Amino acid sequence: MMANTASPVDQDVLIVGAGISGIGMAVHLQMHCPDRSFALVERRAQLGGTWDLFRYPGIRSDSDMHTLGFIFEPWKHEKSIADGPAILEYLNRIVDERHIREHIRFDRKVVGADWDSAAACWTVTMEDGEGRTSTTTARWLYLGAGYYDYDEPFDANFAGREDFKGRIVHPQFWPKDLDYKDKRVVVIGSGATAVTIVPSMQEAAHVTMLQRTPTWYFIRPAKDGLANFLRKILPEKLAYKITRYKNVRLQDIAFRRAREKPEKVKEFLTRKLKASLGDHYDAEAFTPPYNPWEQRLCLVPDADFFEAMKAGKASVVTDHVERFDATGIQLKSGKHLDADIIITATGLKLAVAGKIPVRIDGERVDWHEHFYYKACMFSNVPNFSAVFGYLNASWTLRADIVSEYVCRVLNHMKATNTLVATPVLADPSSLEEENVFDFSSGYIQRSLHIMPKSTASLPWRLSQNYVQDRIDMRTGAIDDGILTFTNAKAKAPAAPTELEAAE
Repeated sequence: MMANTASPVDQDVLIVGAGISGIGMAVHLQMHCPDRSFALVERRAQLGGTWDLFRYPGIRSDSDMHTLGFIFEPWKHEKSIADGPAILEYLNRIVDERHIREHIRFDRKVVGADWDSAAACWTVTMEDGEGRTSTTTARWLYLGAGYYDYDEPFDANFAGREDFKGRIVHPQFWPKDLDYKDKRVVVIGSGATAVTIVPSMQEAAHVTMLQRTPTWYFIRPAKDGLANFLRKILPEKLAYKITRYKNVRLQDIAFRRAREKPEKVKEFLTRKLKASLGDHYDAEAFTPPYNPWEQRLCLVPDADFFEAMKAGKASVVTDHVERFDATGIQLKSGKHLDADIIITATGLKLAVAGKIPVRIDGERVDWHEHFYYKACMFSNVPNFSAVFGYLNASWTLRADIVSEYVCRVLNHMKATNTLVATPVLADPSSLEEENVFDFSSGYIQRSLHIMPKSTASLPWRLSQNYVQDRIDMRTGAIDDGILTFTNAKAKAPAAPTELEAAE
């Protein structure tokens, strides 16, 4: 337990969410803070988060597993671009081999988190599937609840939905009983989800991807040849470390080049597309109006999406939806797309702090009024951290360095016999805000009004530079004059009653 306990707590660290972020933090605590007690609470019946929730055909990573995998656990599968079941197997194996499962309480949805400065602890309120509430206390609250709304996706509000006689499906809630064999399917959207679903519905009569705006695609093999070669000749951990380093560097170089020389990158990506599609290449369908990496680059493993087009199983239409009607979709151009099934892959809805009402001494936290600190904590919010992954690299890269950093903070608190760590910002107006989400993606732009603030320079910044962040988070001073270490605050004495005052 932590030293100098102001009042007993049920666990030192409470981790919300048993997906990649939460499981990663649990392992880092075991490795770096073995004296800390911890628990995970998970709203679902299974672990895995995104990888348990999404069940649409072909569900797979859109990052390579040598960087989406954890720093401490080599990825052993032959495929570097992995499907959902393989990722779940990886997470379950970690949880069982490291005895983390017994720390997870499933079917517990967090509905409130309250910080008490006098007790120097969080009281977290949970609800189970029956609606029964319970509470638990923790010194530190670690949010691994992801970045999007689990309850509802983004609704594009297409007119005429009620007129359509077929079935409408959103990928976030894929029905088990969906039979698409020999059906005409229209997938609305052009992001990673749509590009995964289209080539995976081979049994459909035809799948049309209806896009409002084209996307930049990057073709790469599903298998990493170097990784598989190195695994044969080197110890597993060393082979993984080398492949991970190589992929991090390549991601970084590609992103920088896209920002510095966008025309060159456009030419490169277009050349690859033309080579893959041949006569099926259509400039209108594959020339976005924005530069590469102004939105996340869309990965196409083994060119499967383009192979489905060449085989006549799939096609792309660039147009706007006028309305749904009984037999499909009426387009603004005047054309009509006949459909038996419409899949609305129109994107996610972002959520901050898992939509949990967070209060500090009774006052509700408005996240848009707080600044990021070290990409994981927030101005004037004590003993609290959250993971928001990279937009230009794998989610787990941030999850790993955030976990390591929080463990460094916890160990500093133990060494200094303190209980509370708060990134103190006395004058928010002294900081110059900058939109760190320099991405034009719809789901980002729609949510800027709820996101915490960021500045142009560290530490008040959600940076998008993993290589620099890793150095800063691992070697930067913990006691930097901003992160302030204190103990439980004494409660202010109660005001005297009128009778006492009169005496």
